[in-house]
Amino acid sequence: MTGSESTQDRALIIHPVPSGADASRADARLEEAAGLAIALGLEPADAMIEPVRKLEAGTYFGKGKLETLHARIEALEVKAVIIDTALSPVQQRNLEKRWQVKVIDRTGLILEIFAERARTREGRLQVELARLTYERSRLVRTWTHLERQRGGRGFLAGPGETQIETDRRLLASKMAKLRRELEQVKRTRALHRTRRQAAPWPAIALVGYTNAGKSTLFNRLTAAGVLAKDMPFATLDPTVRGIRLPSGRRVLVSDTVGFITDLPTELIAAFRATLEEVREADILVHVRDLADPDHEGRKADVEEVLGALECGPAHGQPLIEAWNKIDCLDEAARDDMVWAARIASAKGRALVQPVSAVTGEGVAELLATIDAALGADDAVVSVVLEPSETEISAWLHEHGEVTAERTDPQTGRTEITARLMAADAGRFAARFPRAAGRKAAGAESVD
Repeated sequence: MTGSESTQDRALIIHPVPSGADASRADARLEEAAGLAIALGLEPADAMIEPVRKLEAGTYFGKGKLETLHARIEALEVKAVIIDTALSPVQQRNLEKRWQVKVIDRTGLILEIFAERARTREGRLQVELARLTYERSRLVRTWTHLERQRGGRGFLAGPGETQIETDRRLLASKMAKLRRELEQVKRTRALHRTRRQAAPWPAIALVGYTNAGKSTLFNRLTAAGVLAKDMPFATLDPTVRGIRLPSGRRVLVSDTVGFITDLPTELIAAFRATLEEVREADILVHVRDLADPDHEGRKADVEEVLGALECGPAHGQPLIEAWNKIDCLDEAARDDMVWAARIASAKGRALVQPVSAVTGEGVAELLATIDAALGADDAVVSVVLEPSETEISAWLHEHGEVTAERTDPQTGRTEITARLMAADAGRFAARFPRAAGRKAAGAESVD
C-alpha cells in the first residue's frame, strides 16, 4: 500500500495482545497504529485490541478468531488490515489468502511511511535498502509460479533456476549496489563531520519519540524552517545548523529521525550512518511530549533505542530532557509538571527543562542549561596583551566567552579573562604560547 493510492482506502487496525503480554500500553499502541495508518493515507474504518490466547505458527490467530475477524472485514468492506505486530512471511501470506485483503504488519507499515517521507538521496537509499531486506524474506508472497525455467533451448534443455531463485539473486545484486552507494554517501557524511569537528564546535543532537516536537523545537532554536508537521516521521533526513548559546559559545544542533516502539531492525541497520549524528553528539537533548498520556512509556522506548545505538548516559553521553508541549497542558497539570522537573533536576536524576517549542516558553532556559552542561569542563584564562596583539584578542572573542576586559590607558596593554572549552584552551596555549605565559597578575588557568 503506498501513498499513491486513494486516501479513501479503508483499513481495519488490529493491535494483538498475546497471552501474558503487558497490556497496559495497548490503548496507546492502538492509537499510534491508527496514526501511522492515517500518515500512509489510509482511513481507519475501525481499530480494535484483540487478545490472543495462543499464537498460531501459520496464521498468528486461532481458527475462531480468524473467522470472527473475517466477518468484521467483510462487514466494513476494508481494503487492508493492519496488524500492529511483526508477522512472519508465512503468517502474512496465509492471512491474505484467508481474508482476501492486503495485510500489512507493523514493520511493513513503518517502512512504507519512511519511503514516503525520505527526501535526500541518502534517505532514499537507506529506506530502499531496508525495504529490500524486508521483502527478501517475503518473496514467497509474490511468486506462485515456482516451476523451473528452461536452462537452454529445445527438448534437451536441463532445468534452470526457479523464478524465486532468480528474484532472490536480483535482489541480492540490487542490495549490494545500494550498500556500495550508501558507503560512498557515508564517506561523504564522515568528511563533513570531520570538517565540523575540526571547527571545532560542540554537537547537540535532538532525539526523541516520533512526533514529540523535535523539528518544531529545532526550528525555534535555529530558524531553519525544516518540515514540522503533526504526523509520525515528518523528519527522516538529518539537518544540522549552527547557533550561539547565551555565553557566545557556538554549537551545532542536529534534528534527527524520530524513534518508535519496536523500530524495525532493518531500519536501525539502514539508518546507522544517519544515526552517527546521535552517537557522536557531545550532548543529547531528549525532546519528550509531556501532553502524551503514555509519555513515560515513550521515554522507555527512546532509551531502549539509544541503548541499542550505544548512546546516552549509560555510555557516558550527557543527556538533557526537554519536556515539550507544556502549552497543551491545563494549569494544574502544568504546575505539577514544573514541580516534577525541578525535583528531578534538584535530586540529580536528570537535567530537565520544561519548554513549549510552539510558543518559545522555556527555550532560553533550555539553551542556558545546554550552555552550563557544556561549560562544566571549561578553562578560565587571564592574559595580558600588548597593543599590537589584536589577533589574540580577536581569537579569544571568537572562540570563548570574554568575561572581563580592561585596557590600561598608560601602557595600552589589555587584560582579558575568558572562558574557553578545554579543547580551545589547549589550542590557545599551542597557538599563542608567549601570550598564554603572560597571565594577569594573581591569575592562573583553572578547570
